[in-house]
Amino acid sequence: MSNDYSRAREFRESHEGAEVELAYTGKQTFLKGDPRNVDDLQDIDVAVLGAPLDTAASNRPGARYGPEAVRKASTWWAYLSGYKSGLTNMNTRAQVDYDDLKIADCGDIPVFPQDQKQSADSITAHVATAAEQAFPVLIGGDHYCTYPSFCGFAEAIDADNVGLVQIDAHSDTSDGSPVFGDHFHGSSTRLIAESEYSDYEHISQIGIRGYEAPGFFEFAEETGLNLYTMRDIQAQGIRNVVTEAIQNASEDTDAVYVTFDIDSVDPSTAPGTGTPEPGGLNSHQALTIMEILGTHEAVGAADLMEVAPNYDPTQSTQTLAAYLLVTLVERQFAE
Repeated sequence: MSNDYSRAREFRESHEGAEVELAYTGKQTFLKGDPRNVDDLQDIDVAVLGAPLDTAASNRPGARYGPEAVRKASTWWAYLSGYKSGLTNMNTRAQVDYDDLKIADCGDIPVFPQDQKQSADSITAHVATAAEQAFPVLIGGDHYCTYPSFCGFAEAIDADNVGLVQIDAHSDTSDGSPVFGDHFHGSSTRLIAESEYSDYEHISQIGIRGYEAPGFFEFAEETGLNLYTMRDIQAQGIRNVVTEAIQNASEDTDAVYVTFDIDSVDPSTAPGTGTPEPGGLNSHQALTIMEILGTHEAVGAADLMEVAPNYDPTQSTQTLAAYLLVTLVERQFAE
């Protein structure tokens, strides 16, 4: 039999659908992007990394499983785009083809559950390496991971000042805890504001609700924190809030980092998270936030944190989380 003959090749060549990779088959990377080493991204638009670490969480653990769950959920959009040779986004009315998006999945960053500092140093180093070559997207992990990721991005672009847009139920401005210390998921924004790369005047928070420290509104006014609570969203509308938030975060900065904590979404929609808080964003509002931020030229990096899939047997949380990131990178690179 000729070496050139293959029944498998013959079948594939004669059946068009044989080349379609279903969502649940083949690569389970983000949007079925090419697996790449973080040092090999010169031809890449978006570099995705996972941070499977939740040792800084103060409530329910499980966000360590977030990166895997969000990646798997994202494969649905890759399948649709590949099968249909492009898509029409019915929310934005845009024509989208993910073949135009050069995306790589760099896998999970090495983390050390018993060594918070070493884990943070690892996140900083890997995000910095990715950011030197592409638009970095980090999937967490608890929200503490945002602090070292933010620093890695700022270092990579040699920034003097980086703004932050934080979509979250909680402000994460704690000045420390006698139980969890100074570095935990409730202190990441404070650490960013006190770092050499930012300050409260260039931080915008969207969706804050529940309870904060005594005198928090006075704290926000004194520090210049751009605070948009759920009540503000209800009064002003989500588009007005997001437009003003990104304007404040980007003014006089070199770039803006976006961090989306999935607990900003109401737990009736996204229950798979460590610290659920009633009265949050609905899915339409959440997607609108990413639609707007995805078109802003100042946005240079993003993360999505606190998906704890084991608390959501419906898998709705990771599906929404994936859609939020897909929306952001689509608006940036695939329209």
